[in-house]
Amino acid sequence: MSTIAEPFRDFWAHAQREVPALDASRFYEAFAFGDSEDLATELADLVLRGIKRATASLVWTYDVEHKPRPRPGDFSIVTSWDQRPLCIIETTAVDVVPFNAVGESFAHAEGEGDRSLAYWRRAHTDFFRRECARIQRDPAPDMPVLCEHFRVVFPTGDETVR
Repeated sequence: MSTIAEPFRDFWAHAQREVPALDASRFYEAFAFGDSEDLATELADLVLRGIKRATASLVWTYDVEHKPRPRPGDFSIVTSWDQRPLCIIETTAVDVVPFNAVGESFAHAEGEGDRSLAYWRRAHTDFFRRECARIQRDPAPDMPVLCEHFRVVFPTGDETVR
């Protein structure tokens, strides 16, 4: 588990008054989705609107960065690209699946585009290609993808991402 960074402590304390079950010992991270401001804004908006309830990442990234993988029960703060807290999510399930075995139900839970598996594969091929370049790995059809399901446990009430 991580320590809640100073810029997020007041937000966490406020959330904990509203949701006493928030346990700081289960805090995982504060993060913005994606690898660009536009993507972070789009995906956070989907979360705040109740559409996006899952996210995918490369297992290789956790390995390269020596970062533990999220686990069910972990709490994370979703932020805007400029690190403004937007909500707190709780990880509810984690599976590792080869890229080419990710299924339609997971693509739908991610909530992106038309929510189809075809859209998911196109968008994530592009995203994971960029991520592989960043971590100096070659993309592969069977690269391990961490499929994480989550639920929003504390929305800020401010439904605007920008």
